Amino acid sequence: MKQSALSPVASLFIAACLLFPAFGLSGCKGDTTTPPPQPPLVQVRCAAVETQRLTLTRTLPGRISAFTVSEVRPQVDGIVQARLFEEGADVTAGQVLYQIDPALYQAAYNNAKATLDRALAEEDTARRLAERYTRLAKTHAVSIQDQDDAKAAYQKLKAEIQACRETLKTAAINLGYTHITAPVTGRIGRSAVTPGALVTRHQAFPLAKIQQIHPVYVDITQSNAQLLRLRRALSSGALTRGGADSAKVRLYLEDGSAYQCKTESGQEQWVEGDLLFSDITIDESTGTVSLRAKFDNPDGILLPGMYVRAQVVEGVLEKAILVPQKSVGRDARNQPQVFVLTPCTDTQATGGDTYTVEGRPVSFDRSVDNAWLIGSGLAAGEMLVVDGIHKIRPGQVVRANQ
Repeated sequence: MKQSALSPVASLFIAACLLFPAFGLSGCKGDTTTPPPQPPLVQVRCAAVETQRLTLTRTLPGRISAFTVSEVRPQVDGIVQARLFEEGADVTAGQVLYQIDPALYQAAYNNAKATLDRALAEEDTARRLAERYTRLAKTHAVSIQDQDDAKAAYQKLKAEIQACRETLKTAAINLGYTHITAPVTGRIGRSAVTPGALVTRHQAFPLAKIQQIHPVYVDITQSNAQLLRLRRALSSGALTRGGADSAKVRLYLEDGSAYQCKTESGQEQWVEGDLLFSDITIDESTGTVSLRAKFDNPDGILLPGMYVRAQVVEGVLEKAILVPQKSVGRDARNQPQVFVLTPCTDTQATGGDTYTVEGRPVSFDRSVDNAWLIGSGLAAGEMLVVDGIHKIRPGQVVRANQ
């Protein structure tokens, strides 16, 4: 049976279906896919590591103590008649502070003086008698025994006169002790007694306390471990003494302000103290050693017992490396590290002016202002990432500007 002819529309449809796979295969074979664009390199800021001469200081706790402390105590027993000073005022050495009733001691002085006068009156008679008996003994007018008795009586009277003089001196001293005077110049505190109180020479508490606060001492404490590290650094030559300035100390008061004074031009300047000595004994309970400095205190700002922070010069580091604190991070083991940049060798692949990031472990001794003093891990001339360390990782390629 003869097949019927296809319609023109069906013929076109069949032809299109046969040709479509051919065109599709031909198109996939010659396709060149464009790689996706690379993300831009991270921009960081870097700086060359430099060394500098640095004077190392350490801030240590301290307490103010008076330059001179004297306790006012009675030397004789009696009733206090008057207090002759104002509490909290400045007193001078020899100034009368208290008056004790002198009646008893005045009477003792008068009695000793009268006894001395009587002995002195008898001295001339005894001397003349001894001289007369000596002359008469030469002519045998008196016996040798009478001569010896006259001489002995005269020598005995001379000894009594000497004893009377000492008794009078003691009475005068005790009478003088009824005027209780200031032993030193300084500022006196509150009085422990009032007029009418009975005081004794052996009482346990003082009548008042005088403290000299110009100048003052500053007792500073430093840990023994810090002292040992300092001595090792000085002995190895890593740290050198700073000359005359190494014995100078500066103070920060308890409120954080600097201890300064005004010059004649009205400008503020540091009041520097002198480091006197370091104690040779370590406190067993705290493991610290004491240092002592002396400061002028003309305005009376520094008071005994006040807490201060003392800035002590330790020495000079000739080739110190300081890096900003924000440039130091932590690695996976929580150890301090910095990022150092090395120029890329394949500049065609990276586009030029690019660097490879290297993580470098470092150690630092202390902070100086807003920087860390690096002990090891960095060398002069290396390129250090100072900003943007949280955006990079070791081995990464970055762009940097200074």
